[in-house]
Amino acid sequence: MVKSIEGKRMEYYEAIIQLRDIEQEVYDFSIEQIEKGKIHIAKVEDVKGGVDIYLADRDFAKTLGKKLQLKFGGKLLLSASLYGIKDGREIFRVTILFREVTFVKGDRVDYKGDECIVKTVAKEIVLQHIKSGKIVHVKYKEMEKIKLMEE
Repeated sequence: MVKSIEGKRMEYYEAIIQLRDIEQEVYDFSIEQIEKGKIHIAKVEDVKGGVDIYLADRDFAKTLGKKLQLKFGGKLLLSASLYGIKDGREIFRVTILFREVTFVKGDRVDYKGDECIVKTVAKEIVLQHIKSGKIVHVKYKEMEKIKLMEE
């Protein structure tokens, strides 16, 4: 028999945190936050390009996703899927995908064919064109258009 937590089976989860293309520091920060919040981890799975962490608290998972983006910068996607119906209410599981950026402040990058310098990696990516000095704000959903230039 599997032990339960507050009446829930140990493998019970409400959210999946998908960490992709990350440094060890991101994984360590995530586990530290989960332990600090005393959130049950149903399982951890190594997958191609990263790791999936199954958590018993979807609200905590959403908050953790936002913390990851603020601390490390990166693409954050949230999706929900219907898990079932309990007492006439729909129950949803959430999936939070966090993909770390491959560049940091000060790096030279190519953005749509123009050479730029990364000024900020926070809520959005701020680039400055080297030739014109023009500032460009890039959303994380478009970060694939930014390529790190070889030094």
